[in-house]
Amino acid sequence: MSRRRVIVVGGGIAGMTAALACADGGARVTMLEARGRLGGATWTALRQGLSVDNGQHVFLRACTAYRGFLARIGVDGLVDLQRRMAVPVVAPGGRTHWLRRSGLPAPFQLGPSVARYGHLGPSDRLRVGYGALRLARLAPGRRDLDAQTLAGWLVSHGQSEQAVQRFWNLIALPTLNVDAAAASLELAATMFRTGFFTDASAADIGFSRVPLDRLHAEPAGRALVDAGAEVLVRERVRRLDLDDKGAVGVTIAGGHLDADAVILAVPHDEAAALLPSAAGVDRAGLRRLGTSPIVNVHVVYDRPVMRLPFAAGVGTPVQFVFDRTAASGRELPAGRQYLAVSLSGADDYVAMPTEDLRSVFSAELERLFPAAATARIERFFVTREPTATFRALPGTARLRPGTRTGVERLFLGGAWTDTGWPATMEGAARSGQAAAAAALAAVGLMTGERRRPSEAVPA
Repeated sequence: MSRRRVIVVGGGIAGMTAALACADGGARVTMLEARGRLGGATWTALRQGLSVDNGQHVFLRACTAYRGFLARIGVDGLVDLQRRMAVPVVAPGGRTHWLRRSGLPAPFQLGPSVARYGHLGPSDRLRVGYGALRLARLAPGRRDLDAQTLAGWLVSHGQSEQAVQRFWNLIALPTLNVDAAAASLELAATMFRTGFFTDASAADIGFSRVPLDRLHAEPAGRALVDAGAEVLVRERVRRLDLDDKGAVGVTIAGGHLDADAVILAVPHDEAAALLPSAAGVDRAGLRRLGTSPIVNVHVVYDRPVMRLPFAAGVGTPVQFVFDRTAASGRELPAGRQYLAVSLSGADDYVAMPTEDLRSVFSAELERLFPAAATARIERFFVTREPTATFRALPGTARLRPGTRTGVERLFLGGAWTDTGWPATMEGAARSGQAAAAAALAAVGLMTGERRRPSEAVPA
């Protein structure tokens, strides 16, 4: 009897995770990716002599599915993970205060640093503690929370606008990719509960020491081939093929490919275009999920201007800035520093001309890091992701479908599916795991008791 074949459509983190899990589970896997590379929304390009990631992607210790993916493809040694969360928060003039994890258990681990957090006054610091305890009590899975915004709930529970912007939004905006004023309270509560209210170490921050193509696409491609999978790039799926028993394959330019199960792990707008009505998925609802942009501003100075590996900003449009000098993967001339400014929920910047962005952010970096005022900018460029994530607004929970569809043996993967997480690398990896488990069960390849290589690592 021939091995059961699973076709995975889409080569992002969700698709790569699903394909590896299916191959580890004994399936014959074919991955189809429309672009000429794997990696999905995480990619690297050569710009002005530098290996430039399309965005500064970070993860948390709580991201066990994503960390398991890294371990499975053999690159967990290429990332740094903080021993204890520590975030320097910089205001104009260089005034810096830290949000650090103490040795206290959750949800009190940030209490000592919040008590000393000089970007807020004493009364706001007390109210942040009260707000955190109230937020921690919100029960998971309450869909009524998806009718409210995070900022609206915070203000109704005693948080000032300054506290929202100088504390809560430092965490919410880069995670949800929308401002707290617009973000779904349900998603925000899930994110804060996972990161801060259950495990003191959950929000320790990790990031790559190498460009993303060396962290994701290249090693995952090798791991897939080593696992016996067939990886086809520049192969756009034109149609999902069905019979009265469910999904039986796909049509590409070269014709029909047979399958025993299909996992569709493409962006939600592409999924809406491919899904048949028999799938029972609200395709109009997928389109209503919308998109939210991310913009990264890249600056190379002729000398070091920031002495931190990364920093958050308050009182400035600079949300987060990262020192990418070593992680660019290409040697800069001695003494130079390469900074990347990450702008989430970047509606105000995604269409702004590069020269205008240079005017705004070169001045803002000088305000935050006074040494930049006497440094010379040698290179300046911008990367834009207009459709980086779905838009995490109130009402999105009912628009996110689960793994299974109304078509037997057709499954969904992607950070936009109902993972319970925002649109993050962790959400993508979790969706890939769920889709693989469902596909393996559907084709009679239930995994046994032994641990598969693609399972998550312990927290």
